[in-house]
Amino acid sequence: MAQQGYDVIVIGAGPGGYVAAIRAAQLGKKVVIVEREHLGGICLNWGCIPTKAMLRSAEVFHLMHRAKEFGLKADNVGYDLDAVVKRSRKVAGQLSGGIGHLMKKNKITVVMGEAKLAGKGKVTVKTAKGSEELSASNIVLAPGARARELPGLEADGDLVWTYRHALEPKRMPKKLLVIGSGAIGMEFASFFNTLGSDVTVVEVMDRILPVEDAEISAFAQKQFEKQGMKIMAKAMVKKLDRAKGKVTAHIERGDKTETQDFDTVISAVGITANTEGLGLEDLGVKMDRSFVVTDEYCRTGVEGLFVIGDATNGPWLAHKASHEGVMVAELIAGGHPHAMDPASIAGCTYCHPQVASVGLTEAKAKEAGYQVKVGRFPFIGNGKAIALGESEGMIKTIFDAKTGELLGAHMVGAEVTELIQGYVVGRTLETTEQELMNTVFPHPTLSEMMHESVLDAYGRALHF
Repeated sequence: MAQQGYDVIVIGAGPGGYVAAIRAAQLGKKVVIVEREHLGGICLNWGCIPTKAMLRSAEVFHLMHRAKEFGLKADNVGYDLDAVVKRSRKVAGQLSGGIGHLMKKNKITVVMGEAKLAGKGKVTVKTAKGSEELSASNIVLAPGARARELPGLEADGDLVWTYRHALEPKRMPKKLLVIGSGAIGMEFASFFNTLGSDVTVVEVMDRILPVEDAEISAFAQKQFEKQGMKIMAKAMVKKLDRAKGKVTAHIERGDKTETQDFDTVISAVGITANTEGLGLEDLGVKMDRSFVVTDEYCRTGVEGLFVIGDATNGPWLAHKASHEGVMVAELIAGGHPHAMDPASIAGCTYCHPQVASVGLTEAKAKEAGYQVKVGRFPFIGNGKAIALGESEGMIKTIFDAKTGELLGAHMVGAEVTELIQGYVVGRTLETTEQELMNTVFPHPTLSEMMHESVLDAYGRALHF
């Protein structure tokens, strides 16, 4: 097919790519977006959104079992796994369809097919109708990532699952092993545990949720164990023996190896970028394993080629990818956006209890040479939390003792994934403890704990 010229070619229609396309179109650029599978990418179709829909079902199920605490009656509480999955897929489908509408609204050409860089400013796309050639002065690469698989622990969709299999489970696991305790691992562990699976989590690091503040990780682990989960930290699954309806896991812990039988295993040991076969090596793009090395503006060193989202530097989060998409589009249009600051990107884990954080942990702040002031406030001291029946949780804030800069904020408990944005805004505006202490927080709200945690860092907590 004859070559078609554009101002911007975006490869990948996930939350990084489609947002980059929209912003570039808003800025007057002629844009084409290439996607090989689903508009919305992994996030909308097989990640963030459908998992949250399933977790919401588990949350409601959990609350129904607590009905008596709230003066309510709910007898013979049960669930229909197929219906839970069907709702999750419906939510994902609705949002994916919405992306198609946004493409039309912003006059963005959509090409469904497999893209490959064919030289500077050139892309070839294999479509169902053949091959198409595209050209543009700027290319934004947002191919996303997939589940990482370790030798001997590969998924088969039957006994051993990745997140994609877990989103459409063929059965409810009776005895489930989750390998890896990052956000993906703990969210699925929480979902299946709530619905009655006997769940064991194995983590190679010395604690679960290893990127979180150690105090928050420890608090979360106690809550998970109270719910019946078994946590094995500083442990490694060395081998899986598969038989009919059974997996025997060889788990190494210290100098001992034990075997345990499970009917299902979920492998959640990280991600691998979808960068193979794109032609990056031919252009001389620098790689770090499967990931593309970029600068703070997502530039690759090849003129006019940008890489955003999960294919490049972490954190590997949808909202970070979207922000990069906007930044790159504005850069292409001649603007002067601020560079990406990974330290101001919040991380959220939607297990029960929820976990959320932004900035430095206490340990990292001290390692960086800061003298710190640390504040804490427990959910048990908050009226709204008690009224909600959610009194287990904590908010922790870390400040530079010399300047009052908010270095980090860390939370565990109900709705903290909604609360964390307050501290994100505070960091973006470069507020100090004085502005945060002088801000009036509404009552009764969970957000009051954010205020109290700041006050506590300076010996001024009022309600605990």
